[in-house]
Amino acid sequence: MKILVTGAAGFIGFYIVKKLTAEGHQVFGIDNINDYYSTALKIDRLEECGIEGITLTANWDNIYYSKSGNFTFQRLDLLDMDALLRLFEAHRFDYVINLAAQAGIRYSIENPRSYLKSNVEGFFNILECCRQFPPQKLIFASSSSVYGLNEEQPFSTAQKVDSPINIYAASKKSNELMAHAYSHLYKFTTVGLRFFTVYGPWGRPDMAPFLFADAILNGKPIKVFNNGLMKRDFTYIDDIAAGITSVIDAVLPEYYQIFNIGNGKPVELFYFIQCLERSLGKEAVKEMHPIVPGDIVSTWADTTQLEEATGYKPQTDIAQGVELFASWYKSYFKQG
Repeated sequence: MKILVTGAAGFIGFYIVKKLTAEGHQVFGIDNINDYYSTALKIDRLEECGIEGITLTANWDNIYYSKSGNFTFQRLDLLDMDALLRLFEAHRFDYVINLAAQAGIRYSIENPRSYLKSNVEGFFNILECCRQFPPQKLIFASSSSVYGLNEEQPFSTAQKVDSPINIYAASKKSNELMAHAYSHLYKFTTVGLRFFTVYGPWGRPDMAPFLFADAILNGKPIKVFNNGLMKRDFTYIDDIAAGITSVIDAVLPEYYQIFNIGNGKPVELFYFIQCLERSLGKEAVKEMHPIVPGDIVSTWADTTQLEEATGYKPQTDIAQGVELFASWYKSYFKQG
């Protein structure tokens, strides 16, 4: 199969590329490699996938091929509609997995406009390309943050999600609405996946595991928000990747479908920190802070629908996942 992965240099996109190419699929990846966080980390991920020679000064029209021959990469921005249409017309993808987005809840409070451009306009461009050159499925990233002020847990896709409390969540909710409209009007399948707190090796530097590991190893205090009274449904990256790829072959009854992907076991933030301390062999200096506006106190995924549709079952518990992350972190940054 020929599969397009957007956000291929991102955390989740990188894992999807590795998994799909290992399974023998032909994968075309795109990413704008922006500087929201370390571009060096993004380029290193691409090199792990067999792509060499990428520089930020290179021509955006350059096409890069992996050593294995079944991964192709181009630096491309979802806002460049002309380039996207040329790509879709040339390749006629069987499946499109859209993982490109401006991420980060706290950054959305400071810079909301970038979320509307990347997450709303960029996703609209993907939908338009799929309308003109329909794949068998468009699979796209949503987020657990769409549950907003919902208090009933675990979060179920049957619940209303009309109360987002930050712009990132609002942008993801808009993606779901746009996909529903396109599926209804143009009769191609769209599947939205609400991810729950993804972590693991090669993760994003703006997320808690990365920030905590850096602070602990360098003897700096870690910021613990809401005085530690937070719970997250931490989901290991391999389980996320398995959930995404399981959707490709799933026979779905509707043109439009939404699934949760999570571990199904919320963990207290303090327990997560304890696991990280054990894995790093060093105790954290904790600095308590109030909750940040727009943040959610607790998340917990009901993954029943995904399990019934695909057989999805998360395999990695928190202690094992944190150990794998910590081992990679120390190796990558040559610490410990």
